[in-house]
Amino acid sequence: MNQLEALKQFTTVVADTGDFHQIAAFTPRDATTNPSLILKAVQKPEYAPLLQQVVARHGSQGLEETMNRLLVVFGCEILQHIPGRVSTEVDARLSFDTEATVTRARRIIDLYQGEGVHVDRVLIKIASTWEGIQAAARLEREGIHTNLTLLFSFAQAVACGQAKVQLISPFVGRIYDWYKKQAGSSWDETAMAGANDPGVKSVKTIYNFYKQHGIATEVMGASFRNVGQITALAGCDLLTISPELLTQLAGNDAPLVRALDADAAKAMDIPFVQYDEAAFRFALNQDAMATEKLAEGIRAFVADTIKLESMMQ
Repeated sequence: MNQLEALKQFTTVVADTGDFHQIAAFTPRDATTNPSLILKAVQKPEYAPLLQQVVARHGSQGLEETMNRLLVVFGCEILQHIPGRVSTEVDARLSFDTEATVTRARRIIDLYQGEGVHVDRVLIKIASTWEGIQAAARLEREGIHTNLTLLFSFAQAVACGQAKVQLISPFVGRIYDWYKKQAGSSWDETAMAGANDPGVKSVKTIYNFYKQHGIATEVMGASFRNVGQITALAGCDLLTISPELLTQLAGNDAPLVRALDADAAKAMDIPFVQYDEAAFRFALNQDAMATEKLAEGIRAFVADTIKLESMMQ
């Protein structure tokens, strides 16, 4: 049994790609997309016609609607290759606007339903800002499920649990990147690998807190830099993995053991925490890594969204 097969015994494997031709090879249950992944896909010759078709049909309806249509076309294609859910991201420029995020999410769901896709097969991806989390809380009450992304801190995870969001995506690799950069030449790759990786530790803390306190929100580790980060989180509810790393897992027969365990977490003594808006903002402010990475992540998604829009024009 290879490591990918072994991982699937403990964890739901999700493909992190907009390239739906690659997905079938790994038989993941779910798939995630974001503006950067869609941009990467439409630059490939085999996907260029999709972009052209969407622009030809809907270009006269304005950029916002054309973008919504493009995201949904990709999502529908992906859903033909997986049995589960696809995550589709709301425009990152709305990350600090609760009302606009709710409106955009509803529109995306309407378009999916127009294509015959059931609401339960779509997760609306929203940045884990205070405003984004409040939008998600409203959408969940309406029966629209959400995936809170760009999540780097315990405070963000706690607020998402309070909001009863369906799923969170803590970003392992980007946390690792920050600590590695901060350490500079003193970084010891071997000492900071596996269970000692700062990104892995962050997800483990969140997972244990959720399981200890019966929080139903699913934890999906994301943004991996190496296979070691993935295997150190075997047992997490879900892991969303790039095709490159899925290939490495499938080609490795080394034994894999469960690293995260809900029953073990329930036996731990973990104090319960909750945040109002002021406490959330202060906790996030006190976490330099999360503050910087959240802002940087939003900027990067905005930049790629703007590139996609320029391709549509």
